[in-house]
Amino acid sequence: MHKTLTAISICSALALSGHSFAVDYSDDIHKNDYKWFQFNIMYALEELPRSPDARSGHDYLEMEFGGRSGIFDLYGYVDVFDLTNHDASDKHEQPKIFMKFSPRMSLDAMTKKDLSIGPFQEFYIATLFNWDGGYAKESDFPPVNNSFWGIGSDVQVPWFGKVGLNLYGLYDINNKDWNGLQISTNWFKPFYTFSNGTFMAYQGYVDYQFAADSTFKGNSQANHGGVMFNGFYWHSDRYSLGYGFKLYNDVYLIEDTNDFESTGISHYFSAIYKF
Repeated sequence: MHKTLTAISICSALALSGHSFAVDYSDDIHKNDYKWFQFNIMYALEELPRSPDARSGHDYLEMEFGGRSGIFDLYGYVDVFDLTNHDASDKHEQPKIFMKFSPRMSLDAMTKKDLSIGPFQEFYIATLFNWDGGYAKESDFPPVNNSFWGIGSDVQVPWFGKVGLNLYGLYDINNKDWNGLQISTNWFKPFYTFSNGTFMAYQGYVDYQFAADSTFKGNSQANHGGVMFNGFYWHSDRYSLGYGFKLYNDVYLIEDTNDFESTGISHYFSAIYKF
């Protein structure tokens, strides 16, 4: 149920924010290979969706990774919640693990042709998988087991530089059925560099679901909704510190009610080590 940062190593920062062009893969599909991996210690406050009387927040460890190898472009992370097993945590006695795995396959590299069109510099078959660690105690919600299938691109956007853009159909693996569409975008924009070479970056993403039915498998749901993450981070070669906030609107197509909130704002604090 949670996604945090996107591609925040120095290597990926350069790839996402630098001046870049369409790539000719006719000679070598591995010419742009790179990889990155980092550990994030994080604390979340009032993460949604939640009951109004739920506890206020939780700590967690995020193991985040990404890179490029041949036709594959990959982003992913594994979260381990409530590290201190504290009864004041809103993740106490809840599923301990959440994983996001998002491989894309480059059509440009697969065909060894330049398929760029204007600002759309590379095209992908895009996939996304969300899994959690199982049922919570006395929970009415099944474990998250979602898959997304669609098309993606890297797009040159003024000021932001290269931005990831994907359009998916959501296939609910638990219910064996499709449940609307999702558009996702992410960015990483260094905006101030200090004299010692460290820098500040604005980084974030939008995941927005739409075109869903008002009921799915007999359960009422919103027909659109999503989340926007806005992060402001200081980066060095090995470390990063930052704060981000999420804006929610009927997130995960859960309708916002007096008894269960899915619209609002939450806050995230991060300390990061880059390998």
